[in-house]
Amino acid sequence: MNQTLTIIKPKKTFSWNDLKEVWKYKELLYFFTWRDLKVRYKQTFVGVGWAIFQPFVTMFVFTIFFSKLANMPSDGIPYPIFVYTGLLFWQFFSSALGDTSNCLISNQAIITKVYFPRLILPLSSVLTKLVDFGISALVLVLLMVYYGFIPRLESIFVIPIVLVISFMASVGLGLTLAAINVKYRDVRYVLPFFIQMLLFLTPVIYPASIAGKYSWLLALNPMTGAIQSARASLLGTAPINWTLIGISFVACAVLLVIGIYVFKKVERYFADII
Repeated sequence: MNQTLTIIKPKKTFSWNDLKEVWKYKELLYFFTWRDLKVRYKQTFVGVGWAIFQPFVTMFVFTIFFSKLANMPSDGIPYPIFVYTGLLFWQFFSSALGDTSNCLISNQAIITKVYFPRLILPLSSVLTKLVDFGISALVLVLLMVYYGFIPRLESIFVIPIVLVISFMASVGLGLTLAAINVKYRDVRYVLPFFIQMLLFLTPVIYPASIAGKYSWLLALNPMTGAIQSARASLLGTAPINWTLIGISFVACAVLLVIGIYVFKKVERYFADII
């Protein structure tokens, strides 16, 4: 009896058919996301409470050192809610970037045995962090109630845009690093230093105004626009800068396009060199 052998070769470039294929495998995307969540909090006493505990403790430490000891300005906003707003979006970006860059290595067993759209792996990593973001955001809501902040009406539009910017930035950079990490495992050692340096180049623990006439340099960092816009819409620290939002959106869109291009370029070799 003759057997038919089907060989599936990944395309070199990205096309809309790739999105259709991801949608076709949406149940697998849901499975990977749910699996990552279960593995993350399995056999932990606090469970999903860690999604709240980590940024809350970081906020507490930053408040002690930067506000109480270093007298860090916060645009007239109580420092705890000022820094927590920045940490909320920063941790979504940084943790999603870290998991995305390592998603191929951590799933190498299934990559070498089963075919499925590889884009599902980085997407599931980011979706997992989006769930953590939603849980952590509950603390921000409580802080806003405690300090008496009422978000602007524009926040209905601004916050989703900020999330999209953070999503594109983490996925774009993550796809590029994931592709490089398959061949050069140095990425896992370099990335923590890169994220730490980027933290201090992003107005998370300090206001962008502290840079004075050099604040435009901070604007080169796409996450600057995201965090400043989030604070402006939720805390009223400043008028919403739609130009800065537009620049951040375009910059992150470019990062995403580059990330997808690099990822698809290397995808055909994943199973061979991973």
